[in-house]
Amino acid sequence: MTLLRAPSPALPERTTARARPRRGRAQRRPRVLIAVTALFFALLYLPIAVVGLFSFNSQKSLTVFDGFSLRWYRAFAHDDVLLSSLGTSLRISLVAMAGSVLLGVALALGLVRCRTRLGSLAGLIMLVPLITPEIVTGVASMLLFKGLGVPLSTGTVMLAEITFSISYVTVILRSRVAALNPEVEEAAMDLGATRWQAVRLVTLPALLPAVLASAVLIFALVFDDFVLAYFTTGVDPQPLSVRIYSAIRFGVQPTINAVGTLMLAGSIALIALALFIPRLFGRRGGLDLLSGK
Repeated sequence: MTLLRAPSPALPERTTARARPRRGRAQRRPRVLIAVTALFFALLYLPIAVVGLFSFNSQKSLTVFDGFSLRWYRAFAHDDVLLSSLGTSLRISLVAMAGSVLLGVALALGLVRCRTRLGSLAGLIMLVPLITPEIVTGVASMLLFKGLGVPLSTGTVMLAEITFSISYVTVILRSRVAALNPEVEEAAMDLGATRWQAVRLVTLPALLPAVLASAVLIFALVFDDFVLAYFTTGVDPQPLSVRIYSAIRFGVQPTINAVGTLMLAGSIALIALALFIPRLFGRRGGLDLLSGK
């Protein structure tokens, strides 16, 4: 009678020992990819760093750095034309933020609660502005205002920015609305609340972190927007981005470097605030905001 022998426990150990070097080689970071990534970020951010550096240049030169100074920031603070454009950009951003958030919240609620084919079609149409080149949207908006006989002004920029920003707010809020439990609203209505009261007292407070984050994000996007503002603005007053472009055509001044640095710093701060707001309310923040999770 032949006895069956149990496999030796040493074999799995030898196999595991042999496999470890292979996994180690597979987990090594490829140096070529690291170099390409570093080169990409260097080409992307090095010009911005140069603009920030020369905004502190004590001389008017744009090629030779001759020491740190706040000269050009003081020049910007005393430039009435640039300050007027800054105020115009702030007004446009605030109005666009308020309008797009109000309409975006209503659209997100409607798209989630509407379970018909029309709701699905509306959801697809809502995504069109996100994939359409902004220059196409700008030209279309300009032709629309011209066709209706509406003179281009600050008001036309506000309308165009609101229309363009609604989709961003809807994308951020749509998944958040879908994650809410509809039974909470039903319980509120069972206790005597109307449909509007249930939405106002139950649903909107639950959406408040995402609403605030999307509002800050829209403010930053609209404040920095150039393409849409360029095609829909009038002669005066112009948004700050359009004013900077007009000034650059006649030569780059060091004051423009200071303005660009301030705009960049403000945009980074606003976007960071938009990504951090959900954490203030005990929600997940970071890049989950962009996906509405």
